[in-house]
Amino acid sequence: MTLRRLILLSFISFPGLADTLPLDKLHLPDGYKIDIYASDVKNARQMALSDNGILFVGSREGGVISAVIDKDHDGKADEVLIIAKDLTMPSGIAIKDGDLYVAQVSQIVKYSEIEKNFRALPAPEVVIDGLPDKKHHGWKYIDFGPDDWLYLPIGAPCNICQTNGGDKFDNPEFASILKYNLKSKERVWVAKGVRNSVGFDWHPQTKQMWFSDNGRDMMGDDIPPCEINRVDDEGAHYGYPYFHAGTIADPEFSVDKNPEDYVAPAFNLGAHVAPLGIHFYHGDMFPESAQNNLFVAEHGSWNRSKKSGYKVMRAVLKDNEIVDYQPFIEGWLQADETSWGRPVALLTMPDGSLLVSDDFANVIYRVTYQK
Repeated sequence: MTLRRLILLSFISFPGLADTLPLDKLHLPDGYKIDIYASDVKNARQMALSDNGILFVGSREGGVISAVIDKDHDGKADEVLIIAKDLTMPSGIAIKDGDLYVAQVSQIVKYSEIEKNFRALPAPEVVIDGLPDKKHHGWKYIDFGPDDWLYLPIGAPCNICQTNGGDKFDNPEFASILKYNLKSKERVWVAKGVRNSVGFDWHPQTKQMWFSDNGRDMMGDDIPPCEINRVDDEGAHYGYPYFHAGTIADPEFSVDKNPEDYVAPAFNLGAHVAPLGIHFYHGDMFPESAQNNLFVAEHGSWNRSKKSGYKVMRAVLKDNEIVDYQPFIEGWLQADETSWGRPVALLTMPDGSLLVSDDFANVIYRVTYQK
């Protein structure tokens, strides 16, 4: 078993931890409050909300899909139910026209009429099959875009490698973001040269897609930065494995390559902070200053000598550019380098509150605002 695998397994926590979570250690801007929305949600990753308010939650190491039910709509779950298990890294989920879509490593499946059937799921329908089966960066974040196509990333099956024309991983689908028209079965490249994106969203006003990307390891503590990217032209190449963060040449793969041939990030983050879910806030509860802000879940580093990330950040945009990047929730990482939580994904609720999943503490948080 590799060192990376051992470290990742050590991040999986156990049921009951939520009863003793030190929420008082979390720091948010004035007026904001954070509470537990649901506990014992195994390895909570991406979330999707049904029309009638049932929250479905994917997992990665957990291999399960959970349903979270707030029966009395008081902002705290009354029931958490595992509805599917023994799946292969079902991290990404999405709901479309009442059906639940689940991303496993090599396929996307659909559970029809999920609100009607979630307590006794029928066999799923395979809607996309034959995706690469490599588990390294094989877990996915999925969603339907404003064009009703299903978007999904396929991470590089390595830390750093050539995936288009390489000897070992010769498959152009690796290190990219694709979109599928499920009716016509058409496939289109959204972005190429993307090492490992585990989160994307569309600006509520411009409908333009933004996505996170995790930078490569083993170049030191401080390079390369992780990235936030913007899709200006579908099919463009974002540099991996040749250049990182726009201009940092890879020592192995940048020979005879020009950084100007690739799209530079919209914004560079800290090295190894591991941005996963990114989410444009679009509710009515938060103040006007938070509208259309891009919230970023920095899951946190796994091999940096001094840990980084472990927080939710807020990116402020002006004229389609990030002009400020500030902490929104911090405190999961303590001064002694221990951590008790790792944020993953974000979701605006109908009442305007913001949910944050945590695959380490096995909980869903709910952030509210009051003047």
